[in-house]
Amino acid sequence: MASWSPPSAEASPPDPVAAVDLGSNSFHMIVARIADGDLQVIDRLKEMVRLGEGLTDDKQLLPAVVDRAFTCLERFGQRLRGMPPDSVRAVGTNTLRQVDPAFGFLERAEQALGHAIDVIAGREEARLIYLGVANGLAAGDERRLVVDIGGGSTELIVGEGVTPRLRESLQMGCVSMSRERFPDGRLSAKQMDQAELAGALEIRPVRERFRRADWKQAVGSSGTIRAIARVVEAQGWSMDGISVGSLDRLRDALIGFGKSGAIDLDGLSEQRKPVFAGGVAVLRAVFTTLGIEHMQISQEALREGLIYEMMGRIRHEDVRQRTVSNLCQRFGVDEEHADRIKTTAIAFYGQVAQPWGLTSPDHLSMLGWAARLHEVGLMIGHSQYQRHGAYLLRNADLSGFTRQEQNVLAALVLGHRRKFPSQEFLALPMPVRDSSRHLCIILRLAVLLHRGRSPTTKPCPMLNPDGERLRLTFPEGWLSHHPQTRLELEQEAERLAPADIRLEYG
Repeated sequence: MASWSPPSAEASPPDPVAAVDLGSNSFHMIVARIADGDLQVIDRLKEMVRLGEGLTDDKQLLPAVVDRAFTCLERFGQRLRGMPPDSVRAVGTNTLRQVDPAFGFLERAEQALGHAIDVIAGREEARLIYLGVANGLAAGDERRLVVDIGGGSTELIVGEGVTPRLRESLQMGCVSMSRERFPDGRLSAKQMDQAELAGALEIRPVRERFRRADWKQAVGSSGTIRAIARVVEAQGWSMDGISVGSLDRLRDALIGFGKSGAIDLDGLSEQRKPVFAGGVAVLRAVFTTLGIEHMQISQEALREGLIYEMMGRIRHEDVRQRTVSNLCQRFGVDEEHADRIKTTAIAFYGQVAQPWGLTSPDHLSMLGWAARLHEVGLMIGHSQYQRHGAYLLRNADLSGFTRQEQNVLAALVLGHRRKFPSQEFLALPMPVRDSSRHLCIILRLAVLLHRGRSPTTKPCPMLNPDGERLRLTFPEGWLSHHPQTRLELEQEAERLAPADIRLEYG
């Protein structure tokens, strides 16, 4: 296997690139080319899978829904066959956030698709939605409110230009609202009132923050909002997007039909009918609670945001770097000390990358971020600060990071000192388990060599791996003049031994 080398500054985006959005209602895929910084979609696939419809009380999925999902993913996978991993980004949203990992759905879904699937947090989903919408608008830097109603969640974002300033993900969507408030498909004024009240209650904790955010324009994205716009425009109730008056007329029309199956409105597909009333109730709650009079419609959403995010990472504009820097500043990290550890860790990485198979640029990035953040828990308390840092990294909303990436980062920070947490790495998904374990060993040794926190340059010992056996070789005579380091290495060898890692030094 070839050794890792950093990407060239002249690297260009892979062509084509693809984004897959595994939503609670629909699965979407777009394949696009990047030309002069613009997104040119060359293929677009969508299927109504209604994943959220099959979520059980014990956080598993009904067999019929699983079959629908895998059939769709296999079709998507056929289109993606042959595309390199770094040109495809697939994410799961609200329902996949809730499915019990022990159910094993994600692993089987990845096999069907042929590519890795990242489960992203709600506020990260909101950021990516805004990125897609903002890049697709011809408008300038005015402050705007973006609303995206999915199958299981609704994302609210206020931003300026391409920068989101305020993000929230609410636990309501067209599928979940339809299941809870219109379970038998009946549509009555009372049920609609109750659905809209439930929506308003969900928005209430963030209502004032969004009402006071001084946005000038409301923009809607996602299939639900676009479907509502098509219907109200087809009836002649609104000519440009969705007005509050057109929503009122749509509500009355739905109640008049009495049953979701009886809805007969131009612009509405048969597949959308079972969850349409739930989506209308959510949108009316958003309009009423946030004081929206009119909403423009965006054709871009999460999947376009994923493409723009990929473009940024290829061009080294990775939002994760900014997230790490912000965390360091917020939690008072000693960045000079962290940078010394990062330098040593990267030097070790260069020596072990090929024999340990750490050849992905993501491995080096994760090691560097863990080195910078290994002391992020110190502000909370010195005792067991590695545990404080791991908890923070696992549970915080970290822009740009997937849940799996946060779990890996948390495991590295937890394992950088004291007892080696073998169970933490065993709990990670198989594809990242061994690489994360090895990255943690590198980080531990780098931290150990800088334990004295001296700014004096340290020698860079040779680190030679032979499977799980490591030999750390210092310049001749150096260890004899540094007995504290020798003692610490002796203690480290004892801590690594229960994890079947043999550390030798001299």
